Amino acid sequence: MSYLAFAFILLMISFKTPFMRCQNVSCNSTDLRALISFSNFIEWGLDWSSSESNCCTWTGVTCDNSTISSKRVLRLELGAKKLVGKLSESLADLDQLRILNVSHNLLQGSLPGKLFGLQKLEILDLSNNYFVGPIPGRSDLPLIRYVDISKNNFNGTLYATIFETSPHIQVLNLANNYFAGEVSASFGSCYRLQHLFLDGNDLTGNFPESLLQLRDLHTLNIQDNLFLGSLNEGISNLSNLVKLDVSFNRFTGILPDVFESLGKLEHFSARSNMFYGHLPKSLVNSPSIITLDLSSNALSGIININCSAMLHLSSLSLGANQFSGPVPESISSCQRLSNLNLGRNNLSGEVPYAFKDLQALTSLSLSNSSLVNISSALAILQHCKNLTSLFLGDNFHDEQMPRNMNLHFRNLKTLVIPHCGLKGQFPIWLGSSKMLQLLDISRNQMTGTIPSGFHEFKFLFYMDLSHNSFTGEIPVSLTELEGLIKKNVSEERPSLGFPLFKARNMYKQISSFRPTLDLSYNKLSGLIWPSFGNLKELHVLNLKDNHLSGNIPDSLSGMTNLEVLDLSQNELSGEIPLSLEKLSFLARFSVAYNQLHGEIPRGGQFLTFPSSSFEGNKGLLSDNVTPRQPQPADEDMTIIGLQFGFGAVTGFLLTVGFCFLSGWVFRK
Repeated sequence: MSYLAFAFILLMISFKTPFMRCQNVSCNSTDLRALISFSNFIEWGLDWSSSESNCCTWTGVTCDNSTISSKRVLRLELGAKKLVGKLSESLADLDQLRILNVSHNLLQGSLPGKLFGLQKLEILDLSNNYFVGPIPGRSDLPLIRYVDISKNNFNGTLYATIFETSPHIQVLNLANNYFAGEVSASFGSCYRLQHLFLDGNDLTGNFPESLLQLRDLHTLNIQDNLFLGSLNEGISNLSNLVKLDVSFNRFTGILPDVFESLGKLEHFSARSNMFYGHLPKSLVNSPSIITLDLSSNALSGIININCSAMLHLSSLSLGANQFSGPVPESISSCQRLSNLNLGRNNLSGEVPYAFKDLQALTSLSLSNSSLVNISSALAILQHCKNLTSLFLGDNFHDEQMPRNMNLHFRNLKTLVIPHCGLKGQFPIWLGSSKMLQLLDISRNQMTGTIPSGFHEFKFLFYMDLSHNSFTGEIPVSLTELEGLIKKNVSEERPSLGFPLFKARNMYKQISSFRPTLDLSYNKLSGLIWPSFGNLKELHVLNLKDNHLSGNIPDSLSGMTNLEVLDLSQNELSGEIPLSLEKLSFLARFSVAYNQLHGEIPRGGQFLTFPSSSFEGNKGLLSDNVTPRQPQPADEDMTIIGLQFGFGAVTGFLLTVGFCFLSGWVFRK
């Protein structure tokens, strides 16, 4: 063998030996024991194999690239694995751990105190679980940068002393727990903090002054707590703030005029507090603000938004305050404005003609004011080509609803104009709004027939025409609404842009509305079409207080998701179909004050309905026992009866079995 050949063989061996040694390296024995102990506390969701000694190959485990005798666990990432169980104290033995993520699981119990002594830990995410109890008062996490324990059931006082030895922490998310009391002064020591989330707790006291020392803060969320007093003028110190949310608290007083010092602030929300007075000059001239929500306060005066300064403003919500005067024409200069809520104020006059220039506008609410001239308003707003949600309710009192105007709202998905006392007939111009998903023109004075052609409205799933004076038959095309027949309608149901209040409920998304057809309190006549049974996705059908006649169709049992069925105060005859017992989600039912007769169904949900659901039907109630809720005594008797019956049957079977076995034995 030549020297070169021998050298080549030696070279190959020298390369192969470390490779083979690397292949055989397994995880550190201490880490292995720690993970096995951890897995013993997990009751469900972990697919680790205890027979596999190399824990570095386990799901969610990442080790270092060491080629020495054993590898160390650096990352344990088990987010959204449907884990059930508790956290083991053994995790504290993973002393090289950089990342611990067990978020979005079903873990519970208290946190092991030793977990907060991991010297190398940089990221800790325990969010979206069911952990309970207080968090430790102190820790030793010198390298921690990111902590998220939000959306759990933690409680107790909130001390930042736990992070006094954590100079690198930048993100701290403690939101949506049950922390109470005042925010401690120790928070001021987290001087590198950039994002702080304290929202959704039970924190009290004035605006925490310790937070005013956190000059690197980009995000400060303290909404949905119990803070009170005025908004501290010291927020001007937080010159790096991009988002500030103090909404849903008990703050009061005048908004401080310090926003010229917050030159990076893009999102400010102070809704649902008790602020009063005028809009601060520095706020309505802020060049950085993108979204501004001051709704549901007691602010007053005129709305003096300076759009020439607020060049980036895209969402403005000033609803439910005490602003007065005309609708400000100057807002039409906010070219990027997509959401505008001025409803529930003391505004008056007409919609400004210049509003036609709001080409970016998608959602507009001017409801609950004292506006006039609905014809002009609609003629102007149709030029907002991107408009998808329009709320004009409780205005234009006793005016005429435009019927045949040349109006085109081709992208409109939500139209809400109730409580106006509008006269006239159903607006034919809505025929061009084929994207419509939600229509509410209830509580007006409209007359005439409801037009046909609704089968062309592919996405319509909510219609409220109640409390009008519509006549004639129910259009058969209402039973052909694709949005109430198929579960998955392709068109997305968008955000409303701002909350909509209806029937004491607050809605933020169109998808929050239950699929509904409400034609109650009109003068409709004719039959209830059997094809209503096709509406498998309908949740509420209300035909109360009309002049409908004929039988209740058996096919209504096809509305398998129905929760409310109200056919009361009509002229219906015949019997209540037994097929309605199949409506397993039916929570409210009434056929009161009709001309029905025969037996009341006894199965399904019918035993839960009160007698008032059937009253006013002479042939139905005179000779039949009305349904009622089972009484406690009845339940006891039922249980005794079941026990007695079960005992008797068991005894009988044992006797027969004994006789059979005895006979078999004797034959043997």
